[in-house]
Amino acid sequence: MSRQPSIWTTVTSHLKAANPTGPVMYFAPAVLQATARRFIDGFDGLVTYAVKANDTKVVLENLVASGLSAFDVASPVEMRELRAVSPDVALHYNNPVRTPEEIAVAVEMGVVSYSIDSMREFEKLRAQVPTDGVEISVRLCLPVEGAAYHFGEKFGADPEEAVALLKAVNAAGYITSMTFHPGTQCADPKVWMHYIEVCADVAKAANVTLARLNVGGGYASNRGVAPDLEAIFAGIKSAKQAYFGDNAPTLVCEPGRAMVAEAFTLATRVKAVRQDGTVFLNDGIYGGLAEAHQIGTVDRVRCLQSDASELACDGRPRVIYGPTCDSIDRLPDPLALPEGLDEGDYVLFDGMGAYSIAMGTRFNGYGKADLVTVQRLTA
Repeated sequence: MSRQPSIWTTVTSHLKAANPTGPVMYFAPAVLQATARRFIDGFDGLVTYAVKANDTKVVLENLVASGLSAFDVASPVEMRELRAVSPDVALHYNNPVRTPEEIAVAVEMGVVSYSIDSMREFEKLRAQVPTDGVEISVRLCLPVEGAAYHFGEKFGADPEEAVALLKAVNAAGYITSMTFHPGTQCADPKVWMHYIEVCADVAKAANVTLARLNVGGGYASNRGVAPDLEAIFAGIKSAKQAYFGDNAPTLVCEPGRAMVAEAFTLATRVKAVRQDGTVFLNDGIYGGLAEAHQIGTVDRVRCLQSDASELACDGRPRVIYGPTCDSIDRLPDPLALPEGLDEGDYVLFDGMGAYSIAMGTRFNGYGKADLVTVQRLTA
């Protein structure tokens, strides 16, 4: 029988005892629950969670325990994952492009909210989705800067199209709402505020009173600078009052990245150090660092010797490769690592809960990190 604890005190306590040779994803439930409370207490409306960011069962369980009663799902797989955790949470299906077969599953699973960005997608919903108690949100897209990358090229209707869609949804008898997504890793409240202003204009042009306004995800995580979520919450609230007045809809948000990122730390181990200083790790872009080429290398790094004692990460920038045989398995930006870094030492990446486990592959037999629960991510 194993005598190892199911919950470790810290990352270093596990590293010292287990001496893992593969990558480890450390999860701190207390951090996740504190972030959930920050959203629930600070946001002026319903807080949901975008499951795509991290669909690990323990994440979903902890968010339900924290008081989240609704989740944004993008596929039947995510619907089933939520239903396995809770039969009662509300499912919002805001991936605006669906097959008839996916819609049938959504109806069976009791999805209560959908989004659309074209008349064709609306007709697909109308063919199967009953009107009683079901919300359909028209997804707006604007050419607004302020995010690491945008969803507008793929999803969203322009204001003129949105007016026509709102009229159609309202005439069909669905609960009529609007939604938008400012783009990932967004930290500027003005982006949300501008979207809210245009949503109010669209609703007025359509002569429709919105039931709810889903102000999307996109909330930034800490990538060297901690985001001011409270400033975003305040901007959203003030814009709702300014542009909708007494007919203001109920607000909804759907954070993914900002909700879960801080609750995880990825521990990698040095496989090799070349004579020129290049470092090979046991995880890379096919694993927990999958997002690096899209939004840059995570630079919140800690270094530990093989005995888990601390090393100062103040050396010269190094080229970092992952463990696979693919030459593109390389971080796009060099990392400053200790001059004395050696094989068997650890490189820890903080703030790694979002789009790491969810996007990791099994290429070349690498990419799967062990999941270890800890009370604290820092010493």
